[in-house]
Amino acid sequence: MVPAVRLTITGLVQGVFFRSRLKKIADQLRIKGWVRNAEDGSVEIHAEGSEDALKKFEEWCRRGPPSAKVERVEIREVGEEGFEEFEIRE
Repeated sequence: MVPAVRLTITGLVQGVFFRSRLKKIADQLRIKGWVRNAEDGSVEIHAEGSEDALKKFEEWCRRGPPSAKVERVEIREVGEEGFEEFEIRE
């Protein structure tokens, strides 16, 4: 079973290329799942990958791209859903 987490990122994280940059990081780390903007202004992420890759992924999420201002990162473990790739959802 592959480790999986759900992240909610709050702050200035929409309209700052957070999702597109995050996809590049996910692809580099071979993380599968999705990212989407939430109606409340946060970004929601489902990520599946090795523990080491998820740790690096989470570290990036705490910073975000240069134009973002991450205020809070909530992380909770969830069940693996078996994604084939990492996608940006609308």
